[in-house]
Amino acid sequence: MHELYTVGNDGMVNYNFHPGQNEAWDSMARFICVLSGTQGGKTTFGPPWMYREIQAAGPGEYLVATPTFPLLYAKALPEFVKLFERILKLGKFIATPVKRFEFSRYGLRKTFGKKYGYYPTTIYFGHANDPDSLEAATYKAAWLDEAGQKKFKLGSWESIQRRLSIYEGRVLFTTTPYYLGWLKREVADRADKDSRYDVIRFESIKNPAFPRTEWDRVSATLPEWKFNLFYRALWSRPAGLIYDNWKEEDKITPFRIPDDWARYVGIDFGGVNTAALFYAEKPGDGTLYAYRIYYPKEKRTSKEHVADILRGEPEGIVAVGGSGSEDQWRMEYKDAGLRVKKPPISSVEVGIDRVYAAHNERRVKVFNNLAEYFDEKAAYSRELDEAGEATEKIEDKNDYHIMDAERYLWALLGDDQGEGKSEIIPGIDPLDDLTF
Repeated sequence: MHELYTVGNDGMVNYNFHPGQNEAWDSMARFICVLSGTQGGKTTFGPPWMYREIQAAGPGEYLVATPTFPLLYAKALPEFVKLFERILKLGKFIATPVKRFEFSRYGLRKTFGKKYGYYPTTIYFGHANDPDSLEAATYKAAWLDEAGQKKFKLGSWESIQRRLSIYEGRVLFTTTPYYLGWLKREVADRADKDSRYDVIRFESIKNPAFPRTEWDRVSATLPEWKFNLFYRALWSRPAGLIYDNWKEEDKITPFRIPDDWARYVGIDFGGVNTAALFYAEKPGDGTLYAYRIYYPKEKRTSKEHVADILRGEPEGIVAVGGSGSEDQWRMEYKDAGLRVKKPPISSVEVGIDRVYAAHNERRVKVFNNLAEYFDEKAAYSRELDEAGEATEKIEDKNDYHIMDAERYLWALLGDDQGEGKSEIIPGIDPLDDLTF
């Protein structure tokens, strides 16, 4: 059995890394993205990397984050405690009220010698499904385990970067490439042109502890996309992706929208998660440009939402949004100064079909700075059954507020056949309620 840690007669810990882990260990990049197949040794690599980083950066505050706390307790935390508490005996993990590891006086002396005295050093444990939970400290380094999962939100990554900025802290990502989301776009894709980013990929079989017989079995029985993703650590479009026809070439560089272009905004109402997506229509060819997102992720009054939605927009913007039962929201927005039309169709599936048709026709172009749009587009999927086949049910349906806002737009802009033609009737005020 391959053991990652061995303790010599002198009490020193030796790391028995496999070649993929060694490559990650040698990387001097600020942002290191380790993509590994299942059981490839990615999570076990995190604690030794973090300890070396603490030794180099000095006393202070550090971060370990996973998509959810249950996932933290399942893998990352046991590996962390094994090295930091049981083997190195550096201190103690404290579960409440804030999950953290506190270095003891012995641990500080062992790690830093007499250089820093006994300056407190703490490693905090956070979950990235709630970005606000990470806005608590100034970190010197971070280890983000399973950052490729959908529940590891883009907003969390943005929050972590803010907390690392003072010290320009380094970051280790250890994950399987679950979907074509922000980690690929914001981190991995940058490695080709920016030396501050590095990507190290290794398959499950690179781990000496992974059985060759199991590798042969899953390679022969799993669908190719699933084997490539979960065992070879290759990004692929998974089964169930709803907008599998979305293409990267439909991203464009932002430009100033002419004042005479028609403007539309789709709104998904919510107590906290109100979201709005803005389209501008180019006269003549009917191309729609997604140019702005409003997504404050905090509780605001309807009046505050309306003021921010309309800020910078020309008069005459057409608003549509909410489900058929959300008349109260529409009334409150109307009282605040924005008439929001009820979508002329209520079917989620018809709305999805219309957006899908618009992508097929290449009618939608999206400004390339709308990161949250791309992240939702890449994650919006149907649940899979036990055979790995897509079902009708949308996975985590209530998490996709920008996609819902876009559906509402196409409920208005698409025709009854979902072919993307305008449903706005000439000669009728588009702000008046229409009967369909």
